[in-house]
Amino acid sequence: MIRIDALWLASEPVDMRAGADRLLSRVVQVFGAAQAHHGYLFTNDRANRLKLLVHDGFGVWCAARRLNNGSFVWTRDGGGSAVPLQLTREQFQALVVGLPWQCLEQLRIITRV
Repeated sequence: MIRIDALWLASEPVDMRAGADRLLSRVVQVFGAAQAHHGYLFTNDRANRLKLLVHDGFGVWCAARRLNNGSFVWTRDGGGSAVPLQLTREQFQALVVGLPWQCLEQLRIITRV
């Protein structure tokens, strides 16, 4: 089982053709380094695809999910810059099953790029 201690949500959409290396470079660009046991969530512009990048302490894992109908409820930064947000485990689980995670708890803005 992969341990995830913290989850980060990228509010800027990412090209879903990006693989683990390209997503990792985005994490390094924003945070300086990928932290062990942290998960980083990315979505495309339509918010119907989701990628999760997890650093397990030795390397990275990349998982993807696609919705056939509808879209994930996803926050966007109106200014066009990425705003990493930290999610609680409950918010992450709600997001993955397509529930409105905003009603669970207010997200905290951690840093602005």
